[in-house]
Amino acid sequence: MEEAKKQQILHRAKEVFQEKGYVSASMQEIAESCGMAKGSIYKIFPSKEDLFTEVFVACHQTMFDHAREMDRKNHAEHLSPKECLRQNIEFQLQYMLENFFFMFEFTELPIKENEKFIAAWKKKRATLLALHRDCILETYGSRVEVFVWDVVAIYRGILREYLYYTVRKVIALPMSELAQFIVERIDAVVNDLLASEAKPILQSTNAYFQHLNPLDPLHQQQNVSGFLDALAAKIQNLSMPAPARDELLEVISLLQKELAQDAPNRTLIHVFMTYLETIPQLRPDVRQLALLM
Repeated sequence: MEEAKKQQILHRAKEVFQEKGYVSASMQEIAESCGMAKGSIYKIFPSKEDLFTEVFVACHQTMFDHAREMDRKNHAEHLSPKECLRQNIEFQLQYMLENFFFMFEFTELPIKENEKFIAAWKKKRATLLALHRDCILETYGSRVEVFVWDVVAIYRGILREYLYYTVRKVIALPMSELAQFIVERIDAVVNDLLASEAKPILQSTNAYFQHLNPLDPLHQQQNVSGFLDALAAKIQNLSMPAPARDELLEVISLLQKELAQDAPNRTLIHVFMTYLETIPQLRPDVRQLALLM
């Protein structure tokens, strides 16, 4: 009985949140929609934040469960990897379209400050990333493993943008046709990466980064070091006298050493970067370096 009551509240709360939005929706409105007293809801969900988080988790869990069940069914029917991918995309697009309110990133809602919601959001993102990674690997095999996270990033970007246009009624296309279009685009991306032997950009260490899941200091330091290595390689190819290039390379080396210290001297770092910025070809890179730091 208690579980049935909880599921009823979650179902009704989902409808109210989607109709009213997180801020405008009240526990009183949710209680009225359930046909019960507000106190009855508080006995199960201590706050609106707790209730919203539970709805958020349930909404995504349903999607994950359905996606896995569909995969099992498709494999049992021996569908081709591309057809499995197409059906997977069609399902995700349709489900996200119908539950769009719970699918975006919550960057501007107060709920993003709630610890329980942050934990649930991180778990959701990790599960979804793993789902998309597995989907790409199952479709294209181990040959794409080296740059799978780049394919996942492109895939997710395409999915998100076309979903946004669909929600805003800018495009009106059956999800089956849109899914086929996306499969063909991903196919082109994978074939190009394989043919060009492209160097991967993303790895498992940074693929999970997001505004609610910031990069840890160690990986941030590794990114800065890698960027400085790339900047040194660019300096090697600058059209200028060798002594001038050597001086710039020495500044890069000094900057790397200083950044590797436990407590880097910010004044020295500023001096090094100001010097590098005097070279017009390096100015955009120095600005990007400042953002990385």
